[in-house]
Amino acid sequence: MTVVRAAISQTTWTGDKDSMLDLHEKFARDAAAQGAQVMCFQELFYGPYFGITQDKKYYRYAEPTDGPIVTRFADLAKELGMVMVLPVYEEAQTGIYYNTSVLVDADGTVLGKYRKNHLPHVEKFWEKFYFRPGNLGYPVFDTAVGRVGMYICYDRHFPEGWRALGLNGAHMVFNPNATKPGLSNRLWEIEQPAAAVANGYFVLAPNRVGLEDNEYGEDAVDFYGRSQVVDPRGNYVGELGSDRETELLVRDLDLDLVRQMRDDWQFYRDRRPDTYSVITDA
Repeated sequence: MTVVRAAISQTTWTGDKDSMLDLHEKFARDAAAQGAQVMCFQELFYGPYFGITQDKKYYRYAEPTDGPIVTRFADLAKELGMVMVLPVYEEAQTGIYYNTSVLVDADGTVLGKYRKNHLPHVEKFWEKFYFRPGNLGYPVFDTAVGRVGMYICYDRHFPEGWRALGLNGAHMVFNPNATKPGLSNRLWEIEQPAAAVANGYFVLAPNRVGLEDNEYGEDAVDFYGRSQVVDPRGNYVGELGSDRETELLVRDLDLDLVRQMRDDWQFYRDRRPDTYSVITDA
């Protein structure tokens, strides 16, 4: 049996970037102390979720993926011997920004990144003001803990990307989120388990939690947490995260379940891509 111990975290906005960075370093150190080998933070982890407004001042949260934040946590990954998924606001060049997850291996090597492909632009999720759509496809990387893919929040509503990650060889997919109550509640319960079952891999989905009224006052979004880890059969691994409290979740992933699920349910064998042209032609 091949078991990987994984961690995800959820928190609200503390009010400043430096304390958020320190808090997430503590999450990583606490996870490592519990034996975690891979760690993923929530969407845009070191800032508020600024998509609820359209304000140019938040562009200043963007930095290159070889900038000080990724460098700091790559050094931490090397120190702890831990794979890290870092959801950041990426500045590709002046005025060109992406919602990005950077993947760092356990030796501190930056293996690559995923740029969020699907961007919402609805009330309090004005992401097209801040980001360009991703242009890197659906990459999967070999890491110290296995084959890792990444998806980000609103992406999860689109099954095509989940499938592309599976076809590219993912055995676990990290999907950091900033998700609030409303239309999404029921979707949050079913989308990660459905993706895990359909593709035969683990899904790990941290979500923000709490009210960010220290930034936005009456306009603040109250994120509901409920971070989750799902196995390839669609079962939750351990309890879901709190719907109110900052929390670190550490869970054991039995990677043998990936092969078992795919042997039991031959979804990859029985696919009919020759009949799916409507998906791209429509």
